[in-house]
Amino acid sequence: MTISSAFSTLGLALLLGLLPPTALAGDGHDHGDAPAAATGTALPRFAATSDLFELVGVLDGQKIALYLDHAGDNSPVKDARLELDIAGTSVPVTRVAEGEFQATLAAPLAEGVSPVTATVAAGNETDLLAGEIDLHPAAHTDAAPAGLARRTALIAGAVAAVLLALVAVWGLRRGRTARIGNNQRVGGAA
Repeated sequence: MTISSAFSTLGLALLLGLLPPTALAGDGHDHGDAPAAATGTALPRFAATSDLFELVGVLDGQKIALYLDHAGDNSPVKDARLELDIAGTSVPVTRVAEGEFQATLAAPLAEGVSPVTATVAAGNETDLLAGEIDLHPAAHTDAAPAGLARRTALIAGAVAAVLLALVAVWGLRRGRTARIGNNQRVGGAA
């Protein structure tokens, strides 16, 4: 195998490596659409648990969606009353459906860790649940795109290096062919 064909093979392999897998799959190899990737930032959440109940809260600005389940089987708690305290402030709670509640904070939570306590009363059972919510600054949410940009830059650099090597080999072969052609003409008939 000559050097130029080796570099051509390497270049083709790199190009095929950059194609999405679906471009190379034939009939019968389609596994359907890939699941949609999550975009945007994840909303802050907290969990408060006990032996009887599990409460999950999802914070969206000043609104909180609350989900209350039985700890044993994750079924929604029916006919429950819920009292919520976040960072020492009582937060009014409204029942939306079985095991689902919503609340609205009077003011946005400060960054950092805030304690969460919830009192649950359902039938003859009453329990106190404790947890905490940890709010991070928004500056850390762009970590994934930076990794993607780094990977794209590495791939582009590898492709550029292969292309430069191919151009260099082509130039060397062309120069060698030209020298051989010139040497054969020197000894010609007069």
